Amino acid sequence: MRRLLNLRIRRSRAGRRAGAALALTALTVPLTVALTSPASAASESACHGLRGPYQKQAERFLGLRVDGRQSESDCRAIRAFQTDHGIYPNYGYAGPVTWGVMQVVARQQAAGHQPNKAHKCPTTRGRIACVDLDRQISWVQDGSKLVFGPVPVRTGRNGFETRTGSSKIYWRHLHHVSTLYHVAMPYSQFFDGGQAFHSISGSVWSAPGSHGCVNMRPVDAKKYWSLLGYGDDVYVYGRKPGT
Repeated sequence: MRRLLNLRIRRSRAGRRAGAALALTALTVPLTVALTSPASAASESACHGLRGPYQKQAERFLGLRVDGRQSESDCRAIRAFQTDHGIYPNYGYAGPVTWGVMQVVARQQAAGHQPNKAHKCPTTRGRIACVDLDRQISWVQDGSKLVFGPVPVRTGRNGFETRTGSSKIYWRHLHHVSTLYHVAMPYSQFFDGGQAFHSISGSVWSAPGSHGCVNMRPVDAKKYWSLLGYGDDVYVYGRKPGT
């Protein structure tokens, strides 16, 4: 009798352990699936082969074979551009957003080492930070000497356009946080009311734009912080496409 009772106890304990193992498996399998999808699955997914309305333009811009057909290599190249410039979804589709950013980048690249070739930014004031809204670029100049840049920037969106004209840097705050939008604005250098040069964590090519500030990549904003100071001139001209 005692032997039978001990056998039943051992079987009961074994059953509980098996049940616990099954329960653990039921929990861990969905968790594993959740950890690998959908974000990682999307980032590792193959190209869909979708041909966008700006396929030929994208091929020409990226130096690919221009045939208007979406090959696997075309898709990978377009996806790489989209990823580098903060365009989502980044699945290789050459749509209007991607083509719009490519046009901006083309204008920025064309500026080369002579961003002030048209002499639109005054260079008779000593050190000055120039902002070209048309090309979405900025640079620092000292007389006829190009000190730094040009670098890509993101200026005000429609309805919040960055104001044009002459101004001066009047306040600087290294670790500024916007009291209006509650976002970090590192390396802030204010030159016109609430408008300032400052870095952002996202892409400077992403739409629709800032609330009037001149957004910069962290490395560029840090360089501006080291080059500019109180009283330095700022000149903004042109008009941002789409505003």
